[in-house]
Amino acid sequence: MDRSIEDELNRWKTEPLRMPLLIRGARQVGKSFTIEKFGRENFAQTVIVNFELKPSLKDCFRDLDPKKIIRDIELALKVHIHPGSTLLFLDEIQLCPEAIASLRYFKELMNDLHVIAAGSLLEFALVDKNISFPVGRIQSIYMRPLSFLEFLHVMNEEQLIQFILEFDWTMEIGQAVHERFMELVKIYFFVGGMPGAIAKYQATQSLQNCQNYLMTLIDLYRADMAKYATKTQYRYLQILFDRAPESIGLRFKYSFIDPDAKSRDLQTALDQLSWAGLLNPILATSAGGMPLQLQVKPKVQKLLYLDIGMLQTALKVDPLLFFREDLTLIHSGALAEQFVGQELIAYANPHDRTQLHFWEREKKDSAAEVDYIVTAGSQMIPIEVKAGPTGKLRSMHVFLKEKKSPFGIRICSSTPKKSHPIATLPFYLLSQLPRLCNSL
Repeated sequence: MDRSIEDELNRWKTEPLRMPLLIRGARQVGKSFTIEKFGRENFAQTVIVNFELKPSLKDCFRDLDPKKIIRDIELALKVHIHPGSTLLFLDEIQLCPEAIASLRYFKELMNDLHVIAAGSLLEFALVDKNISFPVGRIQSIYMRPLSFLEFLHVMNEEQLIQFILEFDWTMEIGQAVHERFMELVKIYFFVGGMPGAIAKYQATQSLQNCQNYLMTLIDLYRADMAKYATKTQYRYLQILFDRAPESIGLRFKYSFIDPDAKSRDLQTALDQLSWAGLLNPILATSAGGMPLQLQVKPKVQKLLYLDIGMLQTALKVDPLLFFREDLTLIHSGALAEQFVGQELIAYANPHDRTQLHFWEREKKDSAAEVDYIVTAGSQMIPIEVKAGPTGKLRSMHVFLKEKKSPFGIRICSSTPKKSHPIATLPFYLLSQLPRLCNSL
């Protein structure tokens, strides 16, 4: 299963001022598989130190001197590590805080050795063990579920991928081609981007098998929380994780999650689930200027789930709805908003954690809200996920007028249309959003 992040790994391999690389992201997004694949294809050998499978290997890091660490690993695993031809892979590094601390010394004292680490719950370890992160001496990359483009690649739809990459506003998409794209979008809405779910669908072509896998995966995440939280913390983590799916697409309110809980406790739980990559807060911005992050309202936010396949499973959506209803209408549009947010993150800079924003104006008798605000060069671009004609997008028109933005984008199930001031883009072209914005 090829991943787009492999391009980043190949660039890292040949960088003259290379630093140890830390791959971050939620569990089961494919970090270990991708790193091991990269090692097989680019190095004579890959030495894997998995702190979950072999906890005794933590003892190799009792001293932070890289030469002593390498000596002990060689003796423990009966291998020989050769800088330049060996990839050292430290897996589940959050279980060994000393290994996290050692990364800075690999940069300073053994820079010729290629070192990659992966961790799913890194922040939990840093907070719990009070370890300072070696800023400036390691490089981080964030790995997410497969994007729709990556899903098409796994499904061997290379011609459709090429069409997407070459599309411009002058091209017309025939109805047969559009329907084929939308059929695959609907499958992705159900299966999602988790590698295990996609592999299950690819092997069996069964949506039910995918849903069974995703139910198991949700239970796995719930069990993981118990490992890294006190009993009191776990209670709030479980409540928030279980209720969050119903909040997608809505303004997040603590009272909806648990009216009896203190907002402080639920905010802590939200921070922790964000660390784990299971939830991503979407912050409200006044969009008074750029960067958008400086204009946020910290107490006003929405939530984005890790993966749309997991979300529809948690919501128990009837599979037939994906093939009968307009995607923007299923569960009041929550799944469509999830898809758009997930795609925006998937194609963002992998070296950045990526913060999404929406616009909200609270005025008596004239409230307005736009689903997403992104930047293109020096412009702020509003994005709405809506069915129906563009003339009905009242909030979008309010934003365009107030902020003097040149245009807006409506994401929907229709064919693309270059119109002013609001252009229409179908779900399957989201990967090309920056490029297509430049030609509006």
